[in-house]
Amino acid sequence: MEKGNHSEATEFILSGLTDRPELQVPLFGVFLLIYGITLMGNGGIFLLIMIDPRLHTPMYFFLSNLSFCDLCYSSIISPKMLLNFLAERKSISYTACAVQLYLSVLFADVECFLLAVMAYDRYVAICNPLLYTVTMSRQLCNQLVAGVYAVGLVDSLIQTCFTFRLSFCSSNIIDHFFCDIPPLLALSCSDTRINEILMFAIMCCTGVGSLVTVISFVPVLLSYVYIISTILQIRSAKGQHKAFSTCSFHLTAVVLFYGIPLFMYLRPLSSYSMDIDIVASAFYTLVMPMLNPLIYSLRNTEVKNALRKAMNKLLTNS
Repeated sequence: MEKGNHSEATEFILSGLTDRPELQVPLFGVFLLIYGITLMGNGGIFLLIMIDPRLHTPMYFFLSNLSFCDLCYSSIISPKMLLNFLAERKSISYTACAVQLYLSVLFADVECFLLAVMAYDRYVAICNPLLYTVTMSRQLCNQLVAGVYAVGLVDSLIQTCFTFRLSFCSSNIIDHFFCDIPPLLALSCSDTRINEILMFAIMCCTGVGSLVTVISFVPVLLSYVYIISTILQIRSAKGQHKAFSTCSFHLTAVVLFYGIPLFMYLRPLSSYSMDIDIVASAFYTLVMPMLNPLIYSLRNTEVKNALRKAMNKLLTNS
Protein backbone atom coordinates (compact mmCIF):
# COMPACT_ATOMS: atom_id res chain seq x y z
CA MET A 1 0.00 0.00 0.00
CA GLU A 2 1.18 3.51 -0.71
CA LYS A 3 1.89 5.82 2.18
CA GLY A 4 -0.97 8.12 1.20
CA ASN A 5 -3.45 5.33 1.64
CA HIS A 6 -2.63 4.78 5.33
CA SER A 7 -5.07 6.13 7.87
CA GLU A 8 -3.83 8.92 10.13
CA ALA A 9 -5.90 7.53 13.03
CA THR A 10 -3.96 5.95 15.88
CA GLU A 11 -7.03 4.56 17.67
CA PHE A 12 -10.76 4.04 17.34
CA ILE A 13 -13.61 4.43 19.81
CA LEU A 14 -16.06 1.53 20.02
CA SER A 15 -19.56 2.75 20.81
CA GLY A 16 -20.53 -0.68 22.17
CA LEU A 17 -23.92 -2.33 22.40
CA THR A 18 -25.58 0.65 24.09
CA ASP A 19 -24.72 4.15 25.27
CA ARG A 20 -27.09 4.00 28.26
CA PRO A 21 -24.97 4.03 31.47
CA GLU A 22 -27.57 2.16 33.55
CA LEU A 23 -27.32 -0.84 31.22
CA GLN A 24 -23.53 -1.18 31.19
CA VAL A 25 -23.16 -3.24 34.40
CA PRO A 26 -26.19 -5.55 33.75
CA LEU A 27 -24.97 -6.22 30.21
CA PHE A 28 -21.48 -6.88 31.55
CA GLY A 29 -22.94 -9.55 33.84
CA VAL A 30 -25.02 -11.15 31.07
CA PHE A 31 -22.19 -11.34 28.55
CA LEU A 32 -19.65 -12.42 31.16
CA LEU A 33 -21.95 -15.37 31.89
CA ILE A 34 -22.32 -16.10 28.16
CA TYR A 35 -18.54 -15.96 27.68
CA GLY A 36 -17.96 -18.22 30.68
CA ILE A 37 -20.42 -20.81 29.34
CA THR A 38 -18.76 -20.54 25.92
CA LEU A 39 -15.32 -21.22 27.38
CA MET A 40 -16.48 -24.14 29.51
CA GLY A 41 -18.72 -25.66 26.84
CA ASN A 42 -16.33 -25.50 23.90
CA GLY A 43 -13.25 -26.17 25.98
CA GLY A 44 -14.97 -29.14 27.61
CA ILE A 45 -16.04 -30.68 24.30
CA PHE A 46 -12.59 -30.13 22.81
CA LEU A 47 -10.82 -31.83 25.73
CA LEU A 48 -13.43 -34.60 25.95
CA ILE A 49 -12.94 -35.53 22.31
CA MET A 50 -9.17 -35.45 22.74
CA ILE A 51 -9.10 -37.81 25.75
CA ASP A 52 -11.88 -40.29 24.90
CA PRO A 53 -10.83 -42.86 22.25
CA ARG A 54 -14.48 -43.65 21.47
CA LEU A 55 -14.87 -40.14 20.10
CA HIS A 56 -11.90 -40.41 17.75
CA THR A 57 -14.10 -40.51 14.67
CA PRO A 58 -14.34 -38.06 11.74
CA MET A 59 -17.58 -36.51 13.04
CA TYR A 60 -16.09 -35.72 16.44
CA PHE A 61 -12.77 -34.70 14.92
CA PHE A 62 -14.60 -31.98 12.99
CA LEU A 63 -16.66 -31.13 16.07
CA SER A 64 -13.48 -30.64 18.12
CA ASN A 65 -12.22 -28.22 15.46
CA LEU A 66 -15.55 -26.41 15.52
CA SER A 67 -15.30 -26.07 19.31
CA PHE A 68 -11.74 -24.75 19.02
CA CYS A 69 -12.91 -22.27 16.38
CA ASP A 70 -15.81 -21.04 18.55
CA LEU A 71 -13.47 -20.75 21.52
CA CYS A 72 -11.07 -18.55 19.55
CA TYR A 73 -13.80 -16.56 17.81
CA SER A 74 -15.51 -15.63 21.06
CA SER A 75 -12.20 -14.79 22.75
CA ILE A 76 -11.29 -12.37 19.96
CA ILE A 77 -14.34 -10.21 20.69
CA SER A 78 -15.71 -10.87 24.19
CA PRO A 79 -12.82 -9.77 26.47
CA LYS A 80 -12.51 -6.33 24.85
CA MET A 81 -16.27 -5.85 24.82
CA LEU A 82 -16.54 -6.83 28.50
CA LEU A 83 -13.74 -4.43 29.39
CA ASN A 84 -15.46 -1.61 27.52
CA PHE A 85 -18.68 -2.11 29.50
CA LEU A 86 -16.78 -0.90 32.59
CA ALA A 87 -14.36 1.55 30.94
CA GLU A 88 -14.99 5.26 30.58
CA ARG A 89 -13.00 5.43 27.36
CA LYS A 90 -13.89 2.55 25.03
CA SER A 91 -10.86 2.81 22.78
CA ILE A 92 -9.01 0.29 20.66
CA SER A 93 -5.70 0.98 18.94
CA TYR A 94 -5.43 1.07 15.16
CA THR A 95 -3.24 -2.05 15.19
CA ALA A 96 -5.48 -3.94 17.63
CA CYS A 97 -8.51 -3.12 15.50
CA ALA A 98 -6.78 -4.53 12.41
CA VAL A 99 -5.76 -7.68 14.31
CA GLN A 100 -9.29 -8.13 15.68
CA LEU A 101 -10.75 -7.77 12.20
CA TYR A 102 -8.24 -10.20 10.71
CA LEU A 103 -8.83 -12.89 13.33
CA SER A 104 -12.61 -12.49 13.39
CA VAL A 105 -12.82 -12.95 9.61
CA LEU A 106 -10.39 -15.88 9.81
CA PHE A 107 -12.40 -17.86 12.35
CA ALA A 108 -15.70 -16.89 10.75
CA ASP A 109 -14.41 -18.34 7.49
CA VAL A 110 -13.16 -21.45 9.27
CA GLU A 111 -16.50 -22.06 10.95
CA CYS A 112 -18.33 -21.45 7.68
CA PHE A 113 -16.36 -24.09 5.82
CA LEU A 114 -16.22 -26.49 8.77
CA LEU A 115 -20.00 -26.69 8.69
CA ALA A 116 -19.78 -27.55 4.99
CA VAL A 117 -17.19 -30.25 5.70
CA MET A 118 -19.36 -31.64 8.51
CA ALA A 119 -22.33 -31.74 6.14
CA TYR A 120 -20.27 -33.82 3.70
CA ASP A 121 -19.27 -36.11 6.55
CA ARG A 122 -22.95 -36.65 7.46
CA TYR A 123 -23.76 -37.25 3.77
CA VAL A 124 -21.17 -40.04 3.53
CA ALA A 125 -22.27 -41.55 6.86
CA ILE A 126 -25.94 -41.75 5.87
CA CYS A 127 -25.83 -42.23 2.10
CA ASN A 128 -22.72 -44.45 1.86
CA PRO A 129 -22.37 -46.06 5.29
CA LEU A 130 -20.42 -49.11 4.02
CA LEU A 131 -17.73 -46.84 2.52
CA TYR A 132 -17.69 -44.34 5.39
CA THR A 133 -14.49 -45.55 7.06
CA VAL A 134 -12.63 -45.72 3.77
CA THR A 135 -13.92 -42.41 2.40
CA MET A 136 -13.49 -40.34 5.56
CA SER A 137 -9.94 -41.43 6.26
CA ARG A 138 -7.76 -39.66 8.81
CA GLN A 139 -5.63 -38.25 6.01
CA LEU A 140 -8.66 -36.77 4.21
CA CYS A 141 -10.00 -35.27 7.45
CA ASN A 142 -6.66 -33.57 8.14
CA GLN A 143 -6.48 -32.29 4.57
CA LEU A 144 -10.01 -30.87 4.75
CA VAL A 145 -9.32 -29.01 8.00
CA ALA A 146 -5.98 -27.73 6.67
CA GLY A 147 -7.73 -26.49 3.52
CA VAL A 148 -10.36 -24.72 5.59
CA TYR A 149 -7.71 -22.82 7.56
CA ALA A 150 -5.75 -22.00 4.39
CA VAL A 151 -8.80 -20.40 2.79
CA GLY A 152 -9.53 -18.46 5.98
CA LEU A 153 -5.97 -17.15 6.27
CA VAL A 154 -5.93 -15.88 2.69
CA ASP A 155 -9.43 -14.39 2.76
CA SER A 156 -8.95 -12.58 6.08
CA LEU A 157 -5.62 -11.15 4.88
CA ILE A 158 -7.24 -9.77 1.72
CA GLN A 159 -10.19 -8.28 3.60
CA THR A 160 -8.02 -6.67 6.28
CA CYS A 161 -5.58 -5.17 3.78
CA PHE A 162 -8.35 -3.72 1.63
CA THR A 163 -10.15 -2.29 4.67
CA PHE A 164 -7.14 -0.65 6.27
CA ARG A 165 -5.89 0.87 3.04
CA LEU A 166 -8.74 3.36 3.56
CA SER A 167 -8.48 6.70 5.34
CA PHE A 168 -10.58 7.41 8.42
CA CYS A 169 -10.27 11.16 8.58
CA SER A 170 -13.79 12.34 9.45
CA SER A 171 -14.30 10.38 12.68
CA ASN A 172 -12.75 7.58 14.68
CA ILE A 173 -15.94 6.43 16.43
CA ILE A 174 -16.96 2.93 15.31
CA ASP A 175 -20.69 2.45 15.75
CA HIS A 176 -20.26 -1.15 16.85
CA PHE A 177 -18.88 -3.24 19.72
CA PHE A 178 -15.97 -4.67 17.71
CA CYS A 179 -14.01 -3.89 14.55
CA ASP A 180 -16.15 -5.20 11.72
CA ILE A 181 -16.00 -4.29 8.06
CA PRO A 182 -19.39 -2.59 7.41
CA PRO A 183 -19.07 -0.02 10.23
CA LEU A 184 -15.46 0.66 9.21
CA LEU A 185 -16.56 1.26 5.61
CA ALA A 186 -19.31 3.58 6.86
CA LEU A 187 -16.65 5.46 8.87
CA SER A 188 -14.18 5.90 6.02
CA CYS A 189 -13.86 9.10 4.02
CA SER A 190 -12.24 7.22 1.12
CA ASP A 191 -13.95 5.75 -1.91
CA THR A 192 -15.23 2.38 -0.63
CA ARG A 193 -16.75 1.03 -3.85
CA ILE A 194 -13.96 -1.50 -4.35
CA ASN A 195 -14.35 -2.64 -0.76
CA GLU A 196 -18.12 -3.02 -1.11
CA ILE A 197 -17.68 -5.10 -4.26
CA LEU A 198 -15.00 -7.20 -2.57
CA MET A 199 -17.13 -7.64 0.55
CA PHE A 200 -20.05 -8.86 -1.54
CA ALA A 201 -17.81 -11.01 -3.74
CA ILE A 202 -15.68 -13.10 -1.41
CA MET A 203 -16.26 -12.43 2.27
CA CYS A 204 -17.72 -14.95 4.68
CA CYS A 205 -19.87 -14.66 7.76
CA THR A 206 -18.68 -11.64 9.76
CA GLY A 207 -18.59 -9.85 6.44
CA VAL A 208 -20.67 -12.30 4.52
CA GLY A 209 -20.74 -11.92 0.81
CA SER A 210 -22.11 -14.15 -1.85
CA LEU A 211 -19.25 -16.21 -3.26
CA VAL A 212 -17.72 -17.75 -0.16
CA THR A 213 -21.16 -18.15 1.38
CA VAL A 214 -22.37 -19.96 -1.73
CA ILE A 215 -19.19 -22.05 -1.92
CA SER A 216 -19.72 -23.22 1.66
CA PHE A 217 -23.51 -23.36 1.62
CA VAL A 218 -23.97 -25.28 -1.66
CA PRO A 219 -22.25 -28.45 -0.30
CA VAL A 220 -24.41 -28.17 2.81
CA LEU A 221 -27.58 -27.83 0.75
CA LEU A 222 -26.69 -30.64 -1.67
CA SER A 223 -25.63 -32.92 1.17
CA TYR A 224 -28.97 -32.50 2.91
CA VAL A 225 -30.90 -33.00 -0.32
CA TYR A 226 -29.25 -36.42 -0.66
CA ILE A 227 -29.52 -37.11 3.08
CA ILE A 228 -33.26 -36.39 3.19
CA SER A 229 -33.80 -38.38 0.01
CA THR A 230 -31.95 -41.35 1.52
CA ILE A 231 -33.83 -41.10 4.83
CA LEU A 232 -37.20 -41.05 3.05
CA GLN A 233 -36.28 -44.30 1.30
CA ILE A 234 -35.84 -46.06 4.64
CA ARG A 235 -39.00 -48.09 5.22
CA SER A 236 -39.07 -48.27 9.01
CA ALA A 237 -39.92 -45.20 11.08
CA LYS A 238 -37.33 -46.26 13.63
CA GLY A 239 -34.64 -46.39 10.96
CA GLN A 240 -35.64 -42.97 9.66
CA HIS A 241 -35.52 -41.49 13.14
CA LYS A 242 -32.10 -43.02 13.83
CA ALA A 243 -30.68 -41.73 10.53
CA PHE A 244 -32.09 -38.25 11.05
CA SER A 245 -30.82 -38.06 14.63
CA THR A 246 -27.23 -38.41 13.37
CA CYS A 247 -27.48 -35.09 11.50
CA SER A 248 -30.13 -33.17 13.45
CA PHE A 249 -27.52 -31.42 15.63
CA HIS A 250 -25.55 -30.24 12.62
CA LEU A 251 -28.71 -29.15 10.78
CA THR A 252 -29.78 -27.02 13.75
CA ALA A 253 -26.37 -25.34 13.86
CA VAL A 254 -26.46 -24.72 10.09
CA VAL A 255 -29.88 -23.04 10.21
CA LEU A 256 -28.78 -20.69 12.99
CA PHE A 257 -25.35 -20.08 11.49
CA TYR A 258 -26.38 -19.15 7.95
CA GLY A 259 -29.73 -17.52 8.67
CA ILE A 260 -28.54 -14.50 10.66
CA PRO A 261 -25.46 -13.49 8.62
CA LEU A 262 -27.38 -13.85 5.35
CA PHE A 263 -29.97 -11.45 6.74
CA MET A 264 -27.23 -9.09 7.92
CA TYR A 265 -25.03 -8.79 4.87
CA LEU A 266 -26.81 -9.75 1.66
CA ARG A 267 -28.21 -6.25 1.38
CA PRO A 268 -26.95 -3.07 -0.31
CA LEU A 269 -24.92 -0.78 1.93
CA SER A 270 -27.58 1.92 1.46
CA SER A 271 -30.04 -0.17 3.50
CA TYR A 272 -27.48 -0.84 6.23
CA SER A 273 -29.13 -0.51 9.66
CA MET A 274 -26.52 -0.42 12.39
CA ASP A 275 -28.93 -0.96 15.29
CA ILE A 276 -30.34 -4.15 13.77
CA ASP A 277 -26.92 -5.41 12.75
CA ILE A 278 -25.42 -4.79 16.19
CA VAL A 279 -28.10 -6.98 17.78
CA ALA A 280 -27.66 -9.63 15.08
CA SER A 281 -23.87 -9.46 15.43
CA ALA A 282 -24.13 -9.91 19.19
CA PHE A 283 -26.16 -13.08 18.69
CA TYR A 284 -23.89 -14.37 15.97
CA THR A 285 -20.49 -13.60 17.47
CA LEU A 286 -21.24 -14.04 21.18
CA VAL A 287 -24.33 -16.21 21.66
CA MET A 288 -23.86 -18.67 18.79
CA PRO A 289 -20.45 -19.94 20.04
CA MET A 290 -22.19 -20.64 23.36
CA LEU A 291 -25.06 -22.51 21.69
CA ASN A 292 -22.95 -24.84 19.53
CA PRO A 293 -21.67 -27.06 22.38
CA LEU A 294 -25.20 -27.18 23.81
CA ILE A 295 -26.66 -28.15 20.43
CA TYR A 296 -24.12 -30.93 19.93
CA SER A 297 -24.10 -32.29 23.48
CA LEU A 298 -27.51 -32.02 25.17
CA ARG A 299 -29.11 -34.85 23.17
CA ASN A 300 -25.96 -36.58 21.99
CA THR A 301 -25.75 -39.90 23.81
CA GLU A 302 -22.10 -40.54 22.94
CA VAL A 303 -20.97 -37.15 24.25
CA LYS A 304 -23.02 -37.52 27.43
CA ASN A 305 -21.64 -41.02 28.04
CA ALA A 306 -18.09 -39.83 27.46
CA LEU A 307 -18.64 -36.91 29.84
CA ARG A 308 -20.13 -39.21 32.47
CA LYS A 309 -17.16 -41.55 32.15
CA ALA A 310 -14.69 -38.68 32.43
CA MET A 311 -16.44 -37.28 35.52
CA ASN A 312 -16.54 -40.69 37.20
CA LYS A 313 -12.85 -41.20 36.46
CA LEU A 314 -12.05 -37.74 37.85
CA LEU A 315 -14.04 -38.37 41.02
CA THR A 316 -12.45 -41.80 41.51
CA ASN A 317 -8.92 -40.42 41.16
CA SER A 318 -9.66 -37.60 43.56
